[in-house]
Amino acid sequence: MQRMTRQRTAVADALSTVEDFRSAQQLHELLRDQGHGIGLATVYRTLQALAEAGVVDVLRTADGESVYRRCERREHHHHLVCRTCGATVEIDGPAVESWADRIAASHGFTDITHTVELFGTCAACAAASGQDDVATGG
Repeated sequence: MQRMTRQRTAVADALSTVEDFRSAQQLHELLRDQGHGIGLATVYRTLQALAEAGVVDVLRTADGESVYRRCERREHHHHLVCRTCGATVEIDGPAVESWADRIAASHGFTDITHTVELFGTCAACAAASGQDDVATGG
C-alpha cells in the first residue's frame, strides 16, 4: 500500500467511526463535515488501496455501487447484511469454501477466489416492520 498521508489517514479514521458499509460519496461527505479538505478522487483511491491491502471489506450494492467497511477480521470471511439498516455480521462459510473448491477442481481450475454476501432483514428491522412473526413462524 502507498504511504499513509494525512488524507489517507483521515479516510481510514473515518471508516473506524462507522459500523455499517458506506459509499465513497458518504465517506467524502462525512470527512467534509469533519472539516477535512479532501477530494472525492482521493477518497476513492484510498478506499481502493485499503481494499487491496485487506484493511477494508467491499460489497457491491444492488445498483452496482461499491460500499466499504473496516474489516473486523483478516482471514477470509463473508457477510450477512441487513438490506434495511446495513447492519453487518462477519461470518465463516466452511460449506461455501468446500463447495467452491469442489466445483473448481471438477473443472480443472486452481487458485480460486470468491465473494459470498448474504442480504436479508436483521431481527431489529424485522420487528420494527412486523416481519418478526414471519421469521419465527408466529
